[in-house]
Amino acid sequence: MGDPSKVRISGPLAVHADGFAADLAQRGYATSSIASHLRLAAHVSRWLEQQGLDFGSLTLDAADAFLVHRRAGGHRTRLSRKALAPLLAYLQAVGAAPVEPVLSPATAVETMLDRYADYLREERGLAATTIARNVELVRPFLSDLHRDGRVDLAELDTTQVMRFVTEHARSQPHRTARVVGALRSLLRFLHAVGFTTTGLAEGLPSVAAWKLSGLPKALPSDQVAALLASCDQNTAVGRRDLAILTVLSRLGLRAGEAARLRVEDLDWRNAEITVIGKGNRAEKLPLPVDVGEVIVAYLTDGRPDTPAREVFVRARGPHTGISRNGLSMVVASAATRAGLGTVHAHHLRHSAATAMVDAGASLGEIGQVLRHRDALTTALYAKVDTAALRSVARIWPGTGAAA
Repeated sequence: MGDPSKVRISGPLAVHADGFAADLAQRGYATSSIASHLRLAAHVSRWLEQQGLDFGSLTLDAADAFLVHRRAGGHRTRLSRKALAPLLAYLQAVGAAPVEPVLSPATAVETMLDRYADYLREERGLAATTIARNVELVRPFLSDLHRDGRVDLAELDTTQVMRFVTEHARSQPHRTARVVGALRSLLRFLHAVGFTTTGLAEGLPSVAAWKLSGLPKALPSDQVAALLASCDQNTAVGRRDLAILTVLSRLGLRAGEAARLRVEDLDWRNAEITVIGKGNRAEKLPLPVDVGEVIVAYLTDGRPDTPAREVFVRARGPHTGISRNGLSMVVASAATRAGLGTVHAHHLRHSAATAMVDAGASLGEIGQVLRHRDALTTALYAKVDTAALRSVARIWPGTGAAA
């Protein structure tokens, strides 16, 4: 039953069957997936007919009632509301079903977190990934303050804040610095909007951390070459993955920046690429010939036919832009194929910087390519320039050799 043309829909949704199938096909769903969604739509349509409802009655509550009916009917496949999302989205788009928010805040904690997220987005201009991370980091703190259906901030003081940080440091010490940073941001928000009368953020001490104490986790050039060679250029997915890995390792883009790249960000005439970085800053970088060649190979013979504007899109339908996590999985999969173990996307950013050091680029030039705001961030890469370090190293007493 993988042929959509063989699925028959009767009842209220019959008039939308062809349009729904065409919408799924345009979004890149496989034929078998389209047939599955049509069979589910046929079941929904029969249920609506039995209930004496038309398609305009397919609200989220009605969808939940259908899922309960389906489970009670003994269907072996248990579905969630997510399975109905494509059908609901299509019906809403054509005005055949009411548009509703998918979720509403269930608790006072969620309401507070929504306001905090809006503050970070509108007042601070932070990226969506940073906002999501901060929200999840402070959620346990606000949950601890949830009493009688509200977030109790009346008695909030430094002692309560430090107790939470101390308990977290014992259970997850490696995340303490991030938690403290997010918590300081939340406390500033609470004071700015008047939820607290005292600014508690400044009383929260920083977690001890020594800048430039480590080395950048870069891959040697032969391992970067192995990553690139692991991509099968005879397949569409291989050409996409090669373009992604080349962009990361040659231009030093962050995973989120590469995922956000849009077709219009590629200026072929001037050999430039526009990168939307932290704080939604748009900056131009040169587009090297080798990077441009692999992108062109993917765009002309590999990228699915899709209205999505992102350069890199999902290989399987729906062909929307690949997510930051999906792009990171491309790097991880290539590392597994190349036998390199665990490699993260950010390692390729370090690799790009290290390659520039080896080529004789100055720290200032590297900072411009990586778009660092603080020169001290770029100074980390001075450690990998062993020739320059050897020239300034002091002689170890009694050995005659550099320390």
